[in-house]
Amino acid sequence: MSRMESWPEPIIRVQELSESGIKEIPEHFVKLPADRPCFIETTSHVDNIPLIDLENLKSFDESIRVETMELISKACREWGFFQVVNHGVSHELVAYVRGVWREFFHLPLEEKHKLANSPVTYEGYGSRLGVVKGAKLDWCDYFFLHYLPQLLKDEDKWPNLPISCRQIIAEYGQQLVNLCERLTKILSINLGLNEDYLHKKFGGDNERGACLRVNFYPKCPQPDLTLGLSPHSDPGGLTLVLPDTDVTGLQVRRGDDWMTVKPAPNAFIVNIGDQIQVLSNAIYKSVEHRVIVNSAKERVSLAFFYNPGGNILIKPADELVTEDQPALYSPMTFNEYRACIRTKGPCGKSLVESLKSPR
Repeated sequence: MSRMESWPEPIIRVQELSESGIKEIPEHFVKLPADRPCFIETTSHVDNIPLIDLENLKSFDESIRVETMELISKACREWGFFQVVNHGVSHELVAYVRGVWREFFHLPLEEKHKLANSPVTYEGYGSRLGVVKGAKLDWCDYFFLHYLPQLLKDEDKWPNLPISCRQIIAEYGQQLVNLCERLTKILSINLGLNEDYLHKKFGGDNERGACLRVNFYPKCPQPDLTLGLSPHSDPGGLTLVLPDTDVTGLQVRRGDDWMTVKPAPNAFIVNIGDQIQVLSNAIYKSVEHRVIVNSAKERVSLAFFYNPGGNILIKPADELVTEDQPALYSPMTFNEYRACIRTKGPCGKSLVESLKSPR
């Protein structure tokens, strides 16, 4: 069976649909009325997720360093999202990586199909998440690849067109791993743990995971009926999103509202994943988010996932479990957790909530 045939239904490339000139989207992309995006502005839209200047952590003024650490802590506890600037990732490299991926998605379909993925690993060029037959689909194509651990990293499965793509992906991945290492130290310290706590719990240098999902959201003739990505919280540890600066699309749940994130120039959007919510015993929150689409503009965003090793058992940190605050979650390996997501596709916060230990 070919990779294309291993999906439960024939694969539909969303970009192909978009470029065909259709005026109405197929029924399997039309969300149920309660799940459709609402474009009515609410008061929550005047806000934005917190913006953190990481350069302030190098300040000679201790009060500025302390204030910045507190801002990050508050963002992790109350928002589950924040943006970082002066993060150390080359702006030139960011521009290159955006360019090569946009170019990749505009290659002829037969070139992209050489790297078509299957539901077993999701590695490669894809157009759906989950294997439930008859599911409502998202208006998105994507490319997924592994960067860490070395055992899973296979550059032969990465695009070789554009010519510079593999080299740029490798450089980009290394710079983002460095940023994730820095951020997990900060998060560990803010939790009152050793600075290397999350690094070790993720499996250290040899077992920790990192992967990249590049999302391509084509123009959509009926953006009010569908979503680019259904509501979900990220299943892994920490996510760094490089958003499209030309068109907004990411929305974060804030209470009962959906808030459209306005990307800051040269910023990464950081969000807490389910595994850090479990490790922190829900002190830090993974938060539901989704993506809306646009009728006039396509959109490309890059999500870099920094995760525990697949076979590592994840449970609340012993140091954060007390008589007053018992462990909220049952242990589970990341591979077991991730398998549920790969079967069902995006499903809000239901999976991490299902891990809660019975009282």
